Amino acid sequence: MTDNKEFKSLDTMNKKINDGKWMYCPKCGMKFPDIEVLNFCPNCAINLEYVKEHKTLPPQQAPPTYVSPTYYKSQRPVLSDDEIYYTKGRRLWGNLPSIGFPLLAFIVMNGLILGIIFAIILIIPNIDLVFSIITSPFFMVLSTLAELILILIPIWYIKKYLKNPSLENRLTLLGFTTKGYDRNKIFKEILIGIAFAFVGILVVVGAAIGIELFLRYVFGVRIINEGAGNDVEVIISGMDVLILILIILVMIFIVGPCEEILFRGFMQRGLVRTLGDTWGIILTAIIFAAIHLVGLILYILDPVVFIILFIYLFAPYIAISIMLGLLFRWREENLVAVIVTHGVYNSLTILIAFLFMVFY
Repeated sequence: MTDNKEFKSLDTMNKKINDGKWMYCPKCGMKFPDIEVLNFCPNCAINLEYVKEHKTLPPQQAPPTYVSPTYYKSQRPVLSDDEIYYTKGRRLWGNLPSIGFPLLAFIVMNGLILGIIFAIILIIPNIDLVFSIITSPFFMVLSTLAELILILIPIWYIKKYLKNPSLENRLTLLGFTTKGYDRNKIFKEILIGIAFAFVGILVVVGAAIGIELFLRYVFGVRIINEGAGNDVEVIISGMDVLILILIILVMIFIVGPCEEILFRGFMQRGLVRTLGDTWGIILTAIIFAAIHLVGLILYILDPVVFIILFIYLFAPYIAISIMLGLLFRWREENLVAVIVTHGVYNSLTILIAFLFMVFY
């Protein structure tokens, strides 16, 4: 680089030789090509217009320093009150919370029920009396209230996705809302839910008959319902009309809403955004069915019986769960019709079994 003294001599030379037209670079001394307009030196890129105007070289700038790029984690969406209603196709919670929290909720629920049973055993020393209490229909009605735990964990978790995490907004994000629905639309959703409850009965009966025929003619196995761990048979044993009414109310107002908010509103809503509609619905249905068959662990010491019962009971559960998942997608992720279907379907199965027990 030339200093100011060299710059003055080059500037004087430029003026003498070419009457003010630049022939040499005042900075690096390079001879310029014969070009009419030359604003920058081709060699050192000095701004010649700056030199002409200020009669000095441009101030020296420090070479650019390399700054390592900073990577930021993608931020989860925080939804406003209006955005809650338009989340279709928008990624929310991932696969791990979608599956993990429902499983955790069921573990906590069953842990609570086992804790109550253990407390009864400690309080009442008579084992026969304890057994009669925990197998009574009234105790089953009360223990079903523990399903309220199923919605506490997802409701707690999704607050981080809301700017205004009110209870109403949390339930809305999970699909349990009638906001924007007039009476006619609510009535329509209820009718759809009731209609699909009857469809569900046909679907489950068809699945049960199909899997029974498959086991009978392919493997030569005939299912005997007695002692097969059928939940409905356990519930209706010793049931009277009062208990029947209480069970139906619990199924419609507790079991249906809690399980659908957990499985369709939380699990399926999360999975379909990462796995797509088909696999999101199927995976939700598989987990739903498997959880409802946990009681079969009592037969684990006889692997053949366990496998046969699992196959036999799994088919109806997976069938009704896939139907509920498809209904949830069809109703644009609103749970009103789905909850009605679930509650009425459960009630119908218990009512039919009760009437069969009374008259036959």
